[in-house]
Amino acid sequence: MIPIAQFIVILFGAFIFSVGILMLFNPEKALAILRKAGSTNLINYGEITIRLIPAIALVIYAPQSRFPDILKLFGGFMIATSLVLYFVPRRYHHAYLVKWAAILSPFQVRLIAPLAFLFGVAVIYAVL
Repeated sequence: MIPIAQFIVILFGAFIFSVGILMLFNPEKALAILRKAGSTNLINYGEITIRLIPAIALVIYAPQSRFPDILKLFGGFMIATSLVLYFVPRRYHHAYLVKWAAILSPFQVRLIAPLAFLFGVAVIYAVL
């Protein structure tokens, strides 16, 4: 179970890093994806369920990681917020995401892309 959790956390870090690449080189596409998030029941509940997988893996692998308390806390936070989102009406979740997609400009998305790079690398570093 531990090696599988480690592998999932590494994939999660790589995914976050890849999102940073998208944000940097195609911020319009990143904003379009943000606008679609939560737009249908399938997308909304699929997204929340898929989000639980790395969250659970973070908690499982935390004791073997370089930063066990941080990973356990972060994974627990992701689990808790995912469970809350199951009960938030989809239209509110979607409206919140659309609101942020309208607030953020492509330039601002590019500016925050390095944070995704750093976070993705930090997640991978924590488990290697």
